[in-house]
Amino acid sequence: MQAPEHLLSDWRIKARTLQSEINKAVIGLDDPVEKIILAVFARGHVMLEGDVGVGKTTLLRAIARTLGGAYERMEGTIDLMPNDLIYHTYIDDHGKPRVDPGPLLKQGEQLAVFFFNEVNRARPQVHSLLLRVMAERSVSAFNREYHFPYLQVFADRNRVEKEETFEMPSAARDRFLMELHIEIPDDPELQQDLMFDPRYHNVDALIDGLRAAVVPYRGIDPIASLIQEQIQARAALRKYALNLWHATREPQAFGIQIDGVNMDELVLAGASTRGMSMLLRTARVHAWLADRDYLLPEDLQHVFHEVVGHRIFFTPVYELQRERLVRQLTCQILNRIAAP
Repeated sequence: MQAPEHLLSDWRIKARTLQSEINKAVIGLDDPVEKIILAVFARGHVMLEGDVGVGKTTLLRAIARTLGGAYERMEGTIDLMPNDLIYHTYIDDHGKPRVDPGPLLKQGEQLAVFFFNEVNRARPQVHSLLLRVMAERSVSAFNREYHFPYLQVFADRNRVEKEETFEMPSAARDRFLMELHIEIPDDPELQQDLMFDPRYHNVDALIDGLRAAVVPYRGIDPIASLIQEQIQARAALRKYALNLWHATREPQAFGIQIDGVNMDELVLAGASTRGMSMLLRTARVHAWLADRDYLLPEDLQHVFHEVVGHRIFFTPVYELQRERLVRQLTCQILNRIAAP
């Protein structure tokens, strides 16, 4: 049997190859792609948010192809119901009613990537089913349980359209390991490439040009567990992480101030226990990719906003300003809490 350190080293090469392959399909998205690689090996689900036409769907299709395993996709619509994910009915060529498995059940246990496009267009009933699938990797249907041991959910939503959309409940958002904002690259040269290079105009050909199944997806779960076992956290780092958590719940107690905000009335609920657990899981993967067997403060800082930001809930008077305030708050927390 291969020694743990050699196994981790081999998989580190695979992870970097996966990242490099995904970057062939998108440009100017190096940071989101790197964060998604962290999520893959932390075994967490990912939500992408951004304007229309900035590359969210292309990025997720690239991930589905390069990760390998069975892949299914669902489009969010206002008339979508939970049963549409589980089965669909139709009349066959002989005029008889038929029931076929829907996208969640079609691939059985081999389902590895489930891509939910425009998830905020789906109704709360669909969000509830998605919550169950993400939390337990299982669903009940036809008087039995279906399990999806390799499943990772990737969803996206655009932040432009608000009509006929539904805000996801906090419990469902908490199931996403991280939320990533996708923006058009600032570099004018990259913007010109996106406009003038025909390679980026045919998405189907772009995705087909990527290597399929770069990593053996069945092996990700065991290596993810090994990463969590091997990367250690020292006492000072544990105290630092605890202070970060407390600061999301009572920022005013740590002297954190935001201009124009009554800090005593800002936070309704801070990061959850699950949220901090996911922060540490992701930080350990970051340390592993940096070829370390111990955590440093920068491992937590690197993913703090993406993992914790969507788990901080504001009081109604400030919730409408979430997009502006949450980034300020997480930056203030990182600036204010002394790192060991």
